[in-house]
Amino acid sequence: MTTDGVNLRELVLDILLSVTKGEAYSHIALAAVLDKYQYLTKQERGFITRLTEGVLERMIELDYMIDQFSNLKTSKMKPVVRCILRMGVYQLKYMDTVPDSAACNEAVKLAAKKGLNGLKGFVNGVLRNIGRNLDKICYPDEGDQPIHALSVQYSMPEWILSQWIKDYGIQKAKSVAASFMCESRTAIRINPMKCSTEQLNDALNRQGIAAERIYLEGYPDFDYAMYISGYDYLASIPEFNAGWFMVQDVSSMLAAHTAAPRPGSYVIDVCAAPGAKSLHAAELMRGQGIVEARDLTEYKVSLIEENIARCGFSNIRAIRHDARILDEAAVAKADVVLADLPCSGLGVLKKKPEIRYRMTEAAQRGLAALQQEILSVSCRYVKPGGVLLYSTCTINRMENEENTRRFLEGHERFSLVGERQFFPDEGEMDGFYIAKFVLG
Repeated sequence: MTTDGVNLRELVLDILLSVTKGEAYSHIALAAVLDKYQYLTKQERGFITRLTEGVLERMIELDYMIDQFSNLKTSKMKPVVRCILRMGVYQLKYMDTVPDSAACNEAVKLAAKKGLNGLKGFVNGVLRNIGRNLDKICYPDEGDQPIHALSVQYSMPEWILSQWIKDYGIQKAKSVAASFMCESRTAIRINPMKCSTEQLNDALNRQGIAAERIYLEGYPDFDYAMYISGYDYLASIPEFNAGWFMVQDVSSMLAAHTAAPRPGSYVIDVCAAPGAKSLHAAELMRGQGIVEARDLTEYKVSLIEENIARCGFSNIRAIRHDARILDEAAVAKADVVLADLPCSGLGVLKKKPEIRYRMTEAAQRGLAALQQEILSVSCRYVKPGGVLLYSTCTINRMENEENTRRFLEGHERFSLVGERQFFPDEGEMDGFYIAKFVLG
């Protein structure tokens, strides 16, 4: 599929290579391509998005399928060939609008374009063989090899499934893994300093963008969020550029909502980039008081500053600071400390599917230790009667409930007001954990 000299599949291949070979994140790499080629039609942009995200979501299954029809296993292939075959197989199995012949022929052309003329026959043979035998592919039996079978079915590494089964049971692990294969709408938080819900809803509807109010059971005062769908890309929506709303998952919105800073508060967000929770806190404070949105690098601080400028708040400032280092000037000064800390990210696999292939158990243990370290520093900023809000965007007890227990054991003056693990199979939200502490 080529438009004005641009090969859509080649764009997808380049994204996949940058993600699987390097350290690029798929949502950033994909957004960069869509931004560069804004002249593409909505259908063409949708094709790029669907194929990119689909291959990354299904990579374990795709490799399993290829390995049944190739004498050379995927683990031994050149990265370019492996990605071309994954793209071809995904189209054969999951994209009904793409003819099998097109999936195979375009893969062969792509191989040639990448200088792999000697492998055109190999690519063609593997894909056509798979296309003829899609209904005959043998999958692992869940009764004999439950974890391996679930790993292939949901393209989830076995160690993650084993952890979820240990923490939550096999049925919950299956349900969570399956939920990451489902499409979800974009959640947005309305900026009440710029518009009302009705104004934003009307403006979006005039552009053909569907908007639906979000109501959460148990949160009667949660009245500032909507799901939107049917738009091309965010930067094409004037109200987004004008700061009328911010894209943020519902579970993430509940962090500042649960912390509940009041007008006039002093809030410190210790790991703030890109600033959604900090800006939410500033909104809840109705422009009064101050929010310090801190993060480690100039780049992350610049992301916060961009969102502050777009949303137009004056009661928030972005500061570069290492959350592991105590800021003596802030000790016992904050009414609220937001600690949404670096984590394994296993709750946001819909948005960043590649995390599942990069994360390791060793890295996860290191992150849990880092969370404890930052919490032990951040809690010192809370003044008596103040709130410490700990959150992660992951799903496992080690980084969540167990870290909460460890914190309480070492900080007896804090009491736990409440904690909750949000699961992605319980509505349209990310996997997320929130624990609220109050200093006595």
